[in-house]
Amino acid sequence: MNYDIRDINLADSGRLRIEWAGMSAPVLNMIRERFTRERPLNGLRLSACLHITTETALLLRTLKAGGAEVTACASNPLSTQDDVAASLVADDEIPIFAVKGEDHATYYDHILSALKHRPHLTMDDGADLVSSLHFIALSKWDDLDSGVAAWAQGLSEKERGDLLSGVIGGTEETTTGVIRLRSMERDGVLQFPIVSVNDADTKHLFDNRYGTGQSTVDGILRATNRLLAGSAFVVSGYGWCGRGVAMRAKGHGAHVIICEVDPLRALEAVMDGYLVMPIADAAPLGDFFCTLTGDINVIRREHFLAMKNGAIVANSGHFDVELDLPGLREASTARREIRPFVEEFTLSDGKRIYVLGEGRLINLAAAEGHPSSVMDMSFANQALSAEYMAREHTSLEKRVYPVPKDIDREIARLKLASMGVVIDRLTPEQEKYLSSWEMGT
Repeated sequence: MNYDIRDINLADSGRLRIEWAGMSAPVLNMIRERFTRERPLNGLRLSACLHITTETALLLRTLKAGGAEVTACASNPLSTQDDVAASLVADDEIPIFAVKGEDHATYYDHILSALKHRPHLTMDDGADLVSSLHFIALSKWDDLDSGVAAWAQGLSEKERGDLLSGVIGGTEETTTGVIRLRSMERDGVLQFPIVSVNDADTKHLFDNRYGTGQSTVDGILRATNRLLAGSAFVVSGYGWCGRGVAMRAKGHGAHVIICEVDPLRALEAVMDGYLVMPIADAAPLGDFFCTLTGDINVIRREHFLAMKNGAIVANSGHFDVELDLPGLREASTARREIRPFVEEFTLSDGKRIYVLGEGRLINLAAAEGHPSSVMDMSFANQALSAEYMAREHTSLEKRVYPVPKDIDREIARLKLASMGVVIDRLTPEQEKYLSSWEMGT
């Protein structure tokens, strides 16, 4: 078996961590039991580009139990848990290509390894795998990493076409990836259907809000060991992820400031009790900054220059482009790593700015990502959406689809049942009333 991980001898540690995570993933455990019996993914090759964490391990085991031939690479250079990767290789015989701290070239070499699996199904977190596949098919060599491009150019035109035509569909985990995929659909280049797991209510209402909220603050605190109470905490972006971080920072006693471009979200933030202002006005006020927008250069050079001495800056969006780190480097006279995952930038006026986790996902760079109990629902959506794609792909167009409502509701039902929560059911009279236009007062 071909793989590339840090150290296979870390498997014992990873095995125990996966077991611990599994105790809080009842929905995924139930799906794995059914998949073991029914084998709905039998004979399908599946390439996953995901954060290689304990929760992802539970998902990959579920997909393999369903009959899929699974391989996986990292969707972020700093998110891999090396002992988990070792356990997946040693215990589950799943080829993993991921090393925490891998450089740019290695990151794309690992994506190339996932492409060489010649998948029928893709599973992405950020759309790097899917976009690479499409760049190959469109011969857009300048948009590909050099290693991937060199391999793809060595294929015949027919082989490149077969690589893409062999894919029957895929799934996407996160907001950033969905934005890219919808752009591909809009431009008419998307070559197979994708299910947007991120849009499922049982994903974004819980994973994005409660998972990102807790794990992002956890990452900031682990990296810095600084007190949030009484501080000014600036959140850029008030989507579901931003809502979660703002709520958790407020719970720690911070004075939260929201920066937004969408008037509806900004209005909601005001009515939720937060100060709302442009980032240019917030820059001199903040003690902590966190971006969660999915866009580029949200905090720019001029904002760094306006920050107070000792300001701490983190990103919890998928890519590190939300922070203008090249601009900060140009404005700095000195740089050093003062703590693990904390880089100090000294500006020409003597002020010091601290960037966490190289500007990458702080909840995975410096912490362990979302709690398994919330990823239980997100990855249940992934597993059931893969099953849906395997069953329904011939009837689907080359579009980005939402998770079917029956899947979303079934996951919510299973989660409630696992928690021992019982809810009401409509009576026949109530069902008739809700479906009738004749019945009024």
